[in-house]
Amino acid sequence: MSARFEEIDWRPTPMGDISLRRRRDPASNTDVYEVKLGDEFLMSSLFTAGEIALTELGLAALPYTELDVAVGGLGLGYTAAAVLDDPRLRSLTVIDTLAEVIDWHQRGLVPLGPRLTSDARCRLVQGDFFAKAADTHGLDPRKPGRRFHAILLDVDHSPRHVLHPRHTALYQPAGLRTLTEHLHPGGAFALWSNDPPDKQFTSALTEVFPQSAAHIVEFDNPLQGGTSTNTVYVARTDPGPP
Repeated sequence: MSARFEEIDWRPTPMGDISLRRRRDPASNTDVYEVKLGDEFLMSSLFTAGEIALTELGLAALPYTELDVAVGGLGLGYTAAAVLDDPRLRSLTVIDTLAEVIDWHQRGLVPLGPRLTSDARCRLVQGDFFAKAADTHGLDPRKPGRRFHAILLDVDHSPRHVLHPRHTALYQPAGLRTLTEHLHPGGAFALWSNDPPDKQFTSALTEVFPQSAAHIVEFDNPLQGGTSTNTVYVARTDPGPP
């Protein structure tokens, strides 16, 4: 392999072969880390604006001085790292179905791995976020029934383009209602999507949450010579009585 490209890790998983690659970007003269699942590109360190915005929009205006946050999907760690930047953070639980991805962080194979694994507030949990969200025991295997002030989700390409058919149930009103049971009153659920705002999913959010919005996040795309967009959905539960 040349210095401009390296396959850092490759492993078979129940969801398909996953690989972590590093390439040198000649335009920026920086290392770009990429993750592929099968033939699909899942994420790239070249495009992180949407992942960071997921945290910033999801945690904005929460009525708490201390935050317990759950993140579904570890990836390259940009959403989780942005959570650690919030001075209100008390604890962060990051759930990823692939032990291989967690291992990359624990072994320092990705740039943000050492930061996440060395912060005492952050815990990486291997498990199926969607199965946990549908279970009354909840997202934290150490504390059944635990509630969070915010749940941030970045796993599927969008509510319509999912990595596994079983994920679809979460994006329906019944799945969203179950998810609210894992949130404190006034807590937030935020979702990253690679697609434009989806009327069907927006309608489902409106049916379940008293407050919801779809935010378009625009960012430079040097590969296409212009700009691209992601969507971040943010929904809030009822704050309850004052």
